[in-house]
Amino acid sequence: MAAKIIDGEAVAENLKQQVASDAQALAQAGRSPRLVAVQAGENPASKIYTNMQAKACESVGIEYDLLNLPDDLSQDALLAKIGELNADTTVNGLILQMPLPAGIDTRLAQQAVASEKDVEGMHPENIGRLFYGGGVVAPCTAAAAVELLRNTCDDLAGKEVVVVGHSEIVGKPIAAILLQSLNAAPTVTICHVATKDLAAHTRRAEVLFVATGVAQARWLSYRRKKKAGEQPPLPNLSPLISVDMLSESVIVIDVAINRIPKGFDEAGEPIKNDKGKNAMQTVGDVDFPAAREKVAAITPVPGGVGPVTVAMLLRNTVACAKTQA
Repeated sequence: MAAKIIDGEAVAENLKQQVASDAQALAQAGRSPRLVAVQAGENPASKIYTNMQAKACESVGIEYDLLNLPDDLSQDALLAKIGELNADTTVNGLILQMPLPAGIDTRLAQQAVASEKDVEGMHPENIGRLFYGGGVVAPCTAAAAVELLRNTCDDLAGKEVVVVGHSEIVGKPIAAILLQSLNAAPTVTICHVATKDLAAHTRRAEVLFVATGVAQARWLSYRRKKKAGEQPPLPNLSPLISVDMLSESVIVIDVAINRIPKGFDEAGEPIKNDKGKNAMQTVGDVDFPAAREKVAAITPVPGGVGPVTVAMLLRNTVACAKTQA
């Protein structure tokens, strides 16, 4: 029996409707929510993302401003600008576009954002509140992944949940969010790429979150070595989670977004598309075509966690605005 495909676009649309209602209420009270994104230097990929942010904010009634700073910006100058935005009472949310220029301490810059304006939920103060079972915001991708699960399964009490990936922006916060209930929390196991016998863990999972991006990391490493003049062996870009690692009853939330070649030619270069460019594909960490024929439910990549992550950024912005109001 084919799996239920968990529609991230539909979940995101429902979230955005609630955000729009909350934003309208704030505007009527004279407190229109405002999000400022800080972009240092030119980055084509980041530009695509900021355009998406602007459109998403406009769709729900959040004011959006993109502050472009030079790529030779010093760390002191960036911290000073963040301090100005922290002090600006018209700014409710602040996001730093990645990557920051060379020489900037990314972690220090992110921690400089005031916790009450931290729409990404990554400030140590907000992470601390999350682990204590409270707080206003949570890391967007982690919150999105859990939201998709809750839209698929409303009773998580005691369920065996396995999280593959232990990053501070996805894996660890997913576990913290799931464990907040005192009486109805699932049993959570956190694994990672170095876990011994990973399949033994994933096969017993009733819910499986996967967020490693292993294929992407392998492709980028291979590409760097090729550019340096090395002749490395072709990278293994197969899914981390194969269908034999999954039970028939599992719900799979695939968080990873791997942008990798569809294949390689005899010279070890990515095959080309009809426009002469590298033929690329976007996949998750799970073998989706095979898994969809076996498991109970699964998120697609793209179209699963991604749209909900954007909606969570909007929800965090409005939550910060409410707190400040």
